[in-house]
Amino acid sequence: MKKLMILLLCFSATISCKKEEKNIITISGDYVFQDDAAVLQTDSIIYGVIINNKAQELNKQAEAFKQQPTDMVRVEVKGILNKEKHKTILWENKIEITEILNVEAAPNDDYNNVIKLSE
Repeated sequence: MKKLMILLLCFSATISCKKEEKNIITISGDYVFQDDAAVLQTDSIIYGVIINNKAQELNKQAEAFKQQPTDMVRVEVKGILNKEKHKTILWENKIEITEILNVEAAPNDDYNNVIKLSE
């Protein structure tokens, strides 16, 4: 009986110390930040970006590669995937950026073509 109690105590201690695993993923895609909203678009999914310090830092790094505010840049980031409802981000998939791995220019000049109605 004593061995069973020790075994149960060790088992419960192991389970209670289990660290909650977050959905941290690495994503490569096209990033655009406009006013107070940001989007990260991969080949198949569009992510709403939760604005935090890392998103602000990514925007500053991306400015070097933009010619227009609407230009997208190619990025690779690590972040926490989130599908919970958000008061301002209406995209189904959301990402909170935790680490910036790479920022580079879009693949070619035609990539960011935008029709301008006036200047």
